[in-house]
Amino acid sequence: MSSLITQVKSKLFIHSSRKSLHALDGAYASLLHGRSLDFEDLRKYEYGDQVRDIDWRATARLGTPLVKRHRAMRMHTVMFVVDTGRSMGALARDEKSKKDLAILSTGVLGVLALRHGDDFSLVYGDAARVRRRAPGRSEGALEHALRTIDRAIDESTAPSDRDALLSYVARTISRRMIVVVVTDEAPVTEETERMLRRLRVQHDVLWLTVRDAEPVLDHRTAISRRDVDSLWEVPDFVQGDADIVQELTARTEADAARLAELLTRMEISHGVLADQDDAVAQLLQLLNRRSHARL
Repeated sequence: MSSLITQVKSKLFIHSSRKSLHALDGAYASLLHGRSLDFEDLRKYEYGDQVRDIDWRATARLGTPLVKRHRAMRMHTVMFVVDTGRSMGALARDEKSKKDLAILSTGVLGVLALRHGDDFSLVYGDAARVRRRAPGRSEGALEHALRTIDRAIDESTAPSDRDALLSYVARTISRRMIVVVVTDEAPVTEETERMLRRLRVQHDVLWLTVRDAEPVLDHRTAISRRDVDSLWEVPDFVQGDADIVQELTARTEADAARLAELLTRMEISHGVLADQDDAVAQLLQLLNRRSHARL
Protein backbone atom coordinates (compact mmCIF):
# COMPACT_ATOMS: atom_id res chain seq x y z
CA MET A 1 0.00 0.00 0.00
CA SER A 2 1.30 3.45 -0.89
CA SER A 3 1.76 5.96 1.91
CA LEU A 4 -1.59 7.43 2.96
CA ILE A 5 0.02 10.55 4.37
CA THR A 6 1.68 11.14 0.99
CA GLN A 7 -1.74 10.99 -0.67
CA VAL A 8 -3.07 13.49 1.88
CA LYS A 9 -0.14 15.83 1.30
CA SER A 10 -0.72 15.68 -2.46
CA LYS A 11 -4.27 16.99 -1.91
CA LEU A 12 -2.86 19.73 0.31
CA PHE A 13 -0.27 20.59 -2.36
CA ILE A 14 -2.94 20.88 -5.05
CA HIS A 15 -4.95 23.22 -2.83
CA SER A 16 -1.99 25.30 -1.67
CA SER A 17 -0.70 25.69 -5.23
CA ARG A 18 -3.98 27.42 -6.08
CA LYS A 19 -3.99 29.56 -2.96
CA SER A 20 -1.58 29.33 -0.04
CA LEU A 21 -0.73 26.78 2.61
CA HIS A 22 -0.68 29.73 5.02
CA ALA A 23 -4.44 29.90 4.51
CA LEU A 24 -4.76 26.44 6.02
CA ASP A 25 -2.17 27.17 8.72
CA GLY A 26 -4.01 30.32 9.73
CA ALA A 27 -7.35 28.56 9.67
CA TYR A 28 -5.99 25.69 11.74
CA ALA A 29 -4.90 28.20 14.38
CA SER A 30 -8.60 28.94 14.93
CA LEU A 31 -8.84 25.50 16.53
CA LEU A 32 -6.46 26.59 19.23
CA HIS A 33 -8.89 28.67 21.24
CA GLY A 34 -7.22 29.96 24.36
CA ARG A 35 -3.70 28.92 23.41
CA SER A 36 -0.88 30.87 25.07
CA LEU A 37 1.19 32.63 22.41
CA ASP A 38 4.56 34.35 22.31
CA PHE A 39 5.62 36.71 19.51
CA GLU A 40 8.20 35.15 17.19
CA ASP A 41 8.68 37.27 14.03
CA LEU A 42 7.03 39.07 11.11
CA ARG A 43 6.32 37.90 7.58
CA LYS A 44 4.52 39.26 4.53
CA TYR A 45 0.73 39.04 4.49
CA GLU A 46 -0.61 36.14 2.41
CA TYR A 47 -4.06 35.09 1.34
CA GLY A 48 -5.92 33.53 4.26
CA ASP A 49 -4.15 35.44 7.04
CA GLN A 50 -6.39 37.07 9.62
CA VAL A 51 -6.66 40.87 9.61
CA ARG A 52 -6.22 40.89 13.38
CA ASP A 53 -2.70 39.44 12.94
CA ILE A 54 -1.48 42.39 10.86
CA ASP A 55 1.20 44.50 12.56
CA TRP A 56 -0.02 47.93 11.49
CA ARG A 57 3.03 49.84 12.74
CA ALA A 58 5.47 47.61 10.86
CA THR A 59 3.18 47.71 7.82
CA ALA A 60 3.18 51.54 7.80
CA ARG A 61 6.94 51.66 8.34
CA LEU A 62 7.86 49.29 5.51
CA GLY A 63 4.96 50.05 3.16
CA THR A 64 3.83 46.43 2.75
CA PRO A 65 1.35 44.39 4.84
CA LEU A 66 3.11 42.31 7.50
CA VAL A 67 1.59 39.83 9.93
CA LYS A 68 2.83 38.69 13.32
CA ARG A 69 3.77 35.06 13.80
CA HIS A 70 3.58 33.51 17.23
CA ARG A 71 5.19 30.56 18.90
CA ALA A 72 2.91 28.22 20.82
CA MET A 73 3.67 27.93 24.52
CA ARG A 74 1.13 25.21 25.28
CA MET A 75 0.57 22.10 23.21
CA HIS A 76 -2.91 20.88 22.33
CA THR A 77 -4.17 17.39 21.56
CA VAL A 78 -6.50 16.83 18.61
CA MET A 79 -8.57 13.70 19.15
CA PHE A 80 -10.06 12.19 15.99
CA VAL A 81 -13.22 10.21 16.72
CA VAL A 82 -13.80 8.22 13.55
CA ASP A 83 -16.74 5.97 12.77
CA THR A 84 -15.23 2.80 11.28
CA GLY A 85 -18.43 0.77 11.13
CA ARG A 86 -19.73 -1.06 8.10
CA SER A 87 -21.55 1.98 6.72
CA MET A 88 -18.27 3.87 6.25
CA GLY A 89 -17.28 1.32 3.63
CA ALA A 90 -20.12 2.49 1.38
CA LEU A 91 -19.99 5.17 -1.28
CA ALA A 92 -19.85 8.91 -0.67
CA ARG A 93 -21.69 11.51 -2.75
CA ASP A 94 -18.84 11.58 -5.31
CA GLU A 95 -19.30 7.81 -5.92
CA LYS A 96 -16.00 7.06 -4.16
CA SER A 97 -15.55 5.36 -0.80
CA LYS A 98 -16.59 7.24 2.34
CA LYS A 99 -13.55 5.62 3.90
CA ASP A 100 -11.27 7.69 1.66
CA LEU A 101 -12.96 10.92 2.73
CA ALA A 102 -12.63 9.95 6.39
CA ILE A 103 -8.92 9.26 5.89
CA LEU A 104 -8.41 12.48 3.94
CA SER A 105 -10.11 14.73 6.51
CA THR A 106 -8.27 13.08 9.39
CA GLY A 107 -4.99 13.27 7.49
CA VAL A 108 -5.34 16.96 6.56
CA LEU A 109 -6.06 18.06 10.12
CA GLY A 110 -3.42 15.66 11.41
CA VAL A 111 -0.75 17.13 9.12
CA LEU A 112 -1.68 20.64 10.23
CA ALA A 113 -1.57 19.58 13.89
CA LEU A 114 1.97 18.28 13.40
CA ARG A 115 3.03 21.47 11.62
CA HIS A 116 1.87 23.42 14.66
CA GLY A 117 3.61 21.19 17.19
CA ASP A 118 0.44 19.56 18.51
CA ASP A 119 -0.10 15.89 19.10
CA PHE A 120 -3.13 13.80 18.15
CA SER A 121 -4.97 10.70 19.21
CA LEU A 122 -7.51 8.41 17.55
CA VAL A 123 -10.69 6.79 18.85
CA TYR A 124 -12.41 4.50 16.36
CA GLY A 125 -14.83 1.63 16.26
CA ASP A 126 -18.24 0.20 15.48
CA ALA A 127 -21.12 -1.46 17.33
CA ALA A 128 -18.89 -4.38 18.28
CA ARG A 129 -15.94 -2.52 19.77
CA VAL A 130 -14.47 0.93 20.38
CA ARG A 131 -10.70 1.33 20.53
CA ARG A 132 -8.16 4.09 21.11
CA ARG A 133 -4.63 4.63 19.84
CA ALA A 134 -1.98 6.24 21.98
CA PRO A 135 -1.22 9.92 21.27
CA GLY A 136 1.37 10.61 18.57
CA ARG A 137 3.39 13.57 17.38
CA SER A 138 5.12 12.37 14.21
CA GLU A 139 4.29 11.66 10.59
CA GLY A 140 5.00 7.99 11.25
CA ALA A 141 2.38 7.93 14.00
CA LEU A 142 -0.10 9.71 11.72
CA GLU A 143 0.53 7.19 8.95
CA HIS A 144 -0.21 4.36 11.40
CA ALA A 145 -3.41 6.11 12.51
CA LEU A 146 -4.60 6.52 8.91
CA ARG A 147 -3.79 2.88 8.15
CA THR A 148 -5.71 1.89 11.28
CA ILE A 149 -8.80 3.70 9.98
CA ASP A 150 -8.35 2.13 6.54
CA ARG A 151 -8.00 -1.39 7.93
CA ALA A 152 -10.76 -1.04 10.53
CA ILE A 153 -13.34 0.01 7.94
CA ASP A 154 -12.30 -2.72 5.51
CA GLU A 155 -12.49 -5.40 8.21
CA SER A 156 -15.62 -4.23 10.02
CA THR A 157 -18.56 -6.63 10.00
CA ALA A 158 -20.57 -4.66 12.57
CA PRO A 159 -22.84 -1.69 11.92
CA SER A 160 -21.78 1.80 12.83
CA ASP A 161 -22.51 3.01 16.36
CA ARG A 162 -21.80 6.71 16.60
CA ASP A 163 -23.36 7.00 20.05
CA ALA A 164 -20.99 4.36 21.41
CA LEU A 165 -18.01 6.37 20.14
CA LEU A 166 -19.27 9.58 21.72
CA SER A 167 -20.05 7.77 24.99
CA TYR A 168 -16.54 6.30 25.08
CA VAL A 169 -14.95 9.74 24.78
CA ALA A 170 -17.28 11.26 27.37
CA ARG A 171 -16.54 8.46 29.86
CA THR A 172 -12.80 8.02 29.41
CA ILE A 173 -11.26 11.33 28.27
CA SER A 174 -11.13 13.86 31.06
CA ARG A 175 -8.39 16.22 29.87
CA ARG A 176 -9.74 18.94 27.59
CA MET A 177 -9.03 18.22 23.93
CA ILE A 178 -10.07 19.31 20.47
CA VAL A 179 -12.44 16.49 19.47
CA VAL A 180 -13.03 16.03 15.73
CA VAL A 181 -15.93 13.66 15.02
CA VAL A 182 -15.89 12.05 11.55
CA THR A 183 -19.10 10.21 10.78
CA ASP A 184 -21.80 9.74 8.15
CA GLU A 185 -25.35 10.99 7.62
CA ALA A 186 -27.11 8.64 10.04
CA PRO A 187 -29.95 10.54 11.79
CA VAL A 188 -29.16 11.89 15.26
CA THR A 189 -30.80 10.21 18.24
CA GLU A 190 -31.72 11.44 21.71
CA GLU A 191 -28.58 9.68 22.95
CA THR A 192 -26.50 11.53 20.35
CA GLU A 193 -27.85 14.83 21.67
CA ARG A 194 -27.24 13.84 25.28
CA MET A 195 -23.64 12.81 24.59
CA LEU A 196 -22.96 15.97 22.60
CA ARG A 197 -24.17 18.12 25.48
CA ARG A 198 -21.75 16.34 27.76
CA LEU A 199 -18.85 16.51 25.31
CA ARG A 200 -19.47 20.19 24.64
CA VAL A 201 -18.79 20.93 28.31
CA GLN A 202 -15.63 18.81 28.44
CA HIS A 203 -14.05 19.51 25.05
CA ASP A 204 -13.92 21.77 22.00
CA VAL A 205 -15.89 19.76 19.44
CA LEU A 206 -15.89 19.79 15.62
CA TRP A 207 -18.26 17.62 13.58
CA LEU A 208 -17.54 16.41 10.04
CA THR A 209 -20.32 14.66 8.14
CA VAL A 210 -19.40 12.44 5.20
CA ARG A 211 -22.31 12.50 2.77
CA ASP A 212 -23.73 9.25 1.48
CA ALA A 213 -24.15 8.48 -2.20
CA GLU A 214 -27.63 8.90 -3.61
CA PRO A 215 -29.38 5.49 -3.29
CA VAL A 216 -31.63 6.37 -6.22
CA LEU A 217 -30.24 8.48 -9.04
CA ASP A 218 -32.14 11.00 -11.12
CA HIS A 219 -31.20 9.07 -14.26
CA ARG A 220 -31.10 5.50 -15.46
CA THR A 221 -27.94 3.58 -14.66
CA ALA A 222 -26.50 0.13 -15.04
CA ILE A 223 -24.71 0.47 -11.69
CA SER A 224 -26.06 -1.80 -8.95
CA ARG A 225 -26.95 -0.14 -5.61
CA ARG A 226 -26.85 -2.27 -2.46
CA ASP A 227 -27.32 -1.28 1.19
CA VAL A 228 -24.18 -2.26 3.13
CA ASP A 229 -26.10 -3.22 6.28
CA SER A 230 -29.17 -5.06 4.99
CA LEU A 231 -27.59 -6.08 1.64
CA TRP A 232 -30.89 -5.08 0.04
CA GLU A 233 -30.37 -4.23 -3.61
CA VAL A 234 -32.13 -1.18 -5.02
CA PRO A 235 -34.32 -2.33 -7.96
CA ASP A 236 -33.23 -1.08 -11.36
CA PHE A 237 -36.68 0.26 -12.22
CA VAL A 238 -36.61 2.94 -9.48
CA GLN A 239 -33.47 4.57 -10.89
CA GLY A 240 -34.51 7.76 -12.59
CA ASP A 241 -37.94 7.87 -10.89
CA ALA A 242 -38.43 11.60 -10.18
CA ASP A 243 -40.99 11.09 -7.39
CA ILE A 244 -38.76 8.70 -5.46
CA VAL A 245 -35.72 10.94 -5.92
CA GLN A 246 -37.72 13.93 -4.66
CA GLU A 247 -38.98 12.04 -1.59
CA LEU A 248 -35.54 10.72 -0.66
CA THR A 249 -33.95 14.14 -1.17
CA ALA A 250 -36.53 15.76 1.10
CA ARG A 251 -35.92 13.18 3.82
CA THR A 252 -32.14 13.56 3.60
CA GLU A 253 -32.39 17.34 3.71
CA ALA A 254 -34.69 17.18 6.74
CA ASP A 255 -32.23 14.94 8.63
CA ALA A 256 -29.34 17.23 7.67
CA ALA A 257 -31.27 20.32 8.78
CA ARG A 258 -32.05 18.74 12.14
CA LEU A 259 -28.40 17.89 12.69
CA ALA A 260 -27.23 21.35 11.63
CA GLU A 261 -29.79 23.01 13.93
CA LEU A 262 -28.66 20.86 16.86
CA LEU A 263 -24.96 21.52 16.29
CA THR A 264 -25.50 25.24 15.74
CA ARG A 265 -27.58 25.50 18.90
CA MET A 266 -24.79 23.80 20.84
CA GLU A 267 -22.21 26.07 19.19
CA ILE A 268 -20.40 23.07 17.69
CA SER A 269 -18.57 23.85 14.46
CA HIS A 270 -19.64 21.49 11.70
CA GLY A 271 -19.03 20.82 8.02
CA VAL A 272 -20.13 18.45 5.28
CA LEU A 273 -17.74 16.51 3.06
CA ALA A 274 -19.12 15.11 -0.19
CA ASP A 275 -16.27 15.11 -2.70
CA GLN A 276 -12.56 14.36 -2.34
CA ASP A 277 -11.69 17.14 -4.77
CA ASP A 278 -13.40 19.76 -2.57
CA ALA A 279 -12.67 18.29 0.86
CA VAL A 280 -9.64 20.47 1.64
CA ALA A 281 -11.53 23.62 0.64
CA GLN A 282 -14.49 22.55 2.79
CA LEU A 283 -12.20 22.04 5.78
CA LEU A 284 -10.68 25.46 5.21
CA GLN A 285 -14.12 27.07 5.11
CA LEU A 286 -15.10 25.32 8.33
CA LEU A 287 -11.99 26.49 10.16
CA ASN A 288 -12.34 30.02 8.82
CA ARG A 289 -15.93 30.17 10.05
CA ARG A 290 -14.67 29.26 13.52
CA SER A 291 -12.05 31.99 13.33
CA HIS A 292 -14.49 34.67 12.17
CA ALA A 293 -17.01 33.69 14.83
CA ARG A 294 -14.39 34.51 17.45
CA LEU A 295 -13.34 37.89 16.12
